[in-house]
Amino acid sequence: MIRLALAFSITALAIGGVALAEAPKTGGMGNDRTVTRAEALERSGRMFERMDANKDGKLDAADREARRIAAFDRIDANKDGMVSRAEFSAPRQAMGGERQGMGNHQGMRGHGMRGHGMHGGMGRGMMMMRMADANRDGAVTQAEFTAAATTRFDRTDSNRDGQITPAERQAARAAMRERMHEGMQPGGQVPAN
Repeated sequence: MIRLALAFSITALAIGGVALAEAPKTGGMGNDRTVTRAEALERSGRMFERMDANKDGKLDAADREARRIAAFDRIDANKDGMVSRAEFSAPRQAMGGERQGMGNHQGMRGHGMRGHGMHGGMGRGMMMMRMADANRDGAVTQAEFTAAATTRFDRTDSNRDGQITPAERQAARAAMRERMHEGMQPGGQVPAN
């Protein structure tokens, strides 16, 4: 039971972290349409508000803990303070049937992780949070969050026209996958940019 609770906690943190990295496929800033800078920054603001669980104007360990507890409470259907195997599987089954094991790279497909698996998604989300924390104080303010979103937008907007097309988004993801792949190779170096 403890392993199951720990696995759920890690999964909840991973999914929360990845929300920073990827736009949703439907509604808002989808992958199938062009997105302006204003739309991207508006979405970033809404995301910050959702992630700032205690509404203190910064994202920190207290917010992560509050989101982890809320996620646990959502899955603990009978509210007994424990997550049974059936409770743990119920949301995944509701989203389209059984999924493969969580530890492999296919396990969280369909859960906002786009096939990166639990470990890759969590690593990327945590890396993005560290990058957003400009003053390295362990908390990300609204200004730091917005600056990081602007930087990501500008990096993806390859022709600098203030819009990100589906082709630009796809090219940026391919470049990120390539950098990640290079970093995973024995002796591979992750580029500094």
